[in-house]
Amino acid sequence: MRQLFLDTETTGLSAEGGDRVIELGCVELVNRKLTGNNLHFYFNPGRDSHEDALKVHGISNEFLRDKPKFETVAQEILDYVQGAEIIIHNAAFDVGFLNKELELAGQKPFTQYVESVVDTLVMAKQMYPGKRNSLDALCDRLGVDNSGRTLHGALLDAELLADVYINLTRGQEALLIDAGGEDNKAGSEEAVDLSGFVMPVIQANAQENAAHEDQLAQLDKVSGGKTIWRQVAQA
Repeated sequence: MRQLFLDTETTGLSAEGGDRVIELGCVELVNRKLTGNNLHFYFNPGRDSHEDALKVHGISNEFLRDKPKFETVAQEILDYVQGAEIIIHNAAFDVGFLNKELELAGQKPFTQYVESVVDTLVMAKQMYPGKRNSLDALCDRLGVDNSGRTLHGALLDAELLADVYINLTRGQEALLIDAGGEDNKAGSEEAVDLSGFVMPVIQANAQENAAHEDQLAQLDKVSGGKTIWRQVAQA
């Protein structure tokens, strides 16, 4: 599966009010592995950023003067995102701005070019109800190093979001055994016979058991008491 983690920076908070996208960053994962095939643009928005926005992203109006207009690279962006699953933190904000930019460029809405859009803010609120779920808060909670994030930046934030997402989803889809080594072509898999291996059994200690029970309790709470293991235990 091809997944793209996307973030934007803007001149302000209102796309309908005339604010524009000034930076776009995308990070690509294929089969949950970073590929390095990323996309990053700065744009000349044709207007100055609001003072509050400048405090967030620190991208000066002067720096953007010689950057391309969004419409001049819109097709390159659409070709890059075509058919991918797009993962965004607070997706409504970014998609709203992208839709406006695409409208001004004479293109269809963003979601018509991609497979789907996943909002990690919605995911986080379901997993951690009542807690702070900003990108910085999730980095702290999940042990993702965000020490280099003194200001918001689209590419850096997209990279952090990729780490956050993998932690949020526990990396279960990545538990595949590569039987072919480095010469194995991407996407090919071979069955591995493990019957000859003796796997050691390491028992969890009391602290690990307690942490496990706490995690199960949190999952049960989020599901509204519908987790199967709780129902079986009570049967």
